Parts: sequence; structure tokens; C-alpha cells
Amino acid sequence: MGRRSAGILMFRRTGSAVAFLLVHPGGPYWANKDNGAWSIPKGICVEGEDELAAAKREFHEETGSMVEGEFVRLGEFRQPGGKTIVAWAVEGTIDPATFASNTFAMKWPPGSGRQQAFAEVDRAGWFEPAAALLKVSRGQRAIIEPFLARGL
Repeated sequence: MGRRSAGILMFRRTGSAVAFLLVHPGGPYWANKDNGAWSIPKGICVEGEDELAAAKREFHEETGSMVEGEFVRLGEFRQPGGKTIVAWAVEGTIDPATFASNTFAMKWPPGSGRQQAFAEVDRAGWFEPAAALLKVSRGQRAIIEPFLARGL
């Protein structure tokens, strides 16, 4: 299957305005990065796994919220590092103040031999289109742009 991830671009409408839910990666490497560091909730697809099911699983792992609704497939997006993200859009809402992410362990600080746990995602937020395009990683801008072009 290659290196594939599946993700969900959640959006909400307030009148005629739209905003997107983005998440910020946790851990020490991302702690001081903001613009260009955010992402849609996404993660690796296990070989043979239904990609939409993988996207829903990853959304839950990274936000603590289950996601349901009418999913619109946005397409497949090759990232600068070679991975492909398959993405869906769905309308919904979650409160970023109540999100809960799973954790991962890594040796930190480097060379210390100590394992530390970090949140996979350390925060979430809603961003209007211009801000979302500034915050999201360069490769994932291509996920938001077709949503805007399609006028969903």
C-alpha cells in the first residue's frame, strides 16, 4: 500500500463563514513551532484497513472525539516527504478546550536514555481559511484548497 495516512478535515459554519479544525503536534520537536506546523487529524493506515475507518480512528485518537456525519472525499495528496494522505471533509464541532490526545513515548532528552511520554497532539483550534492556510503544514494546504474551491 505504500506510506499512506488517512485524515479528516472537520469544518464548521457560522453564518456564511467557515472554519477548520486543526491540531498541533505534541512533543519537544514541535513545542516552539506554530505557522506551518499544524495538521488535520490524521494517521497511518494499516494495510488492508478501510481508509475512512482509519481516518475516523485517528481523529478519535488525536482529539478524543468520535466523528460522524456526511463525509466528502477530498482526494489523495502526496506530501513533500513522499507519504500520501487521503482526506475527507465533514461538518461538525468539537470544543478545543476539551480535546484529549493519545500519547507516545520517546527518549528525551537526546542521549539521556530516559523515556518520556508526550501527547501526540498538544492543542487543537478552529481557524478561518486564511489563518488555516498559514498554520497548516505546506503539504496539507492542498487539502484545504480543494474544499474552498468546491464551495462545500
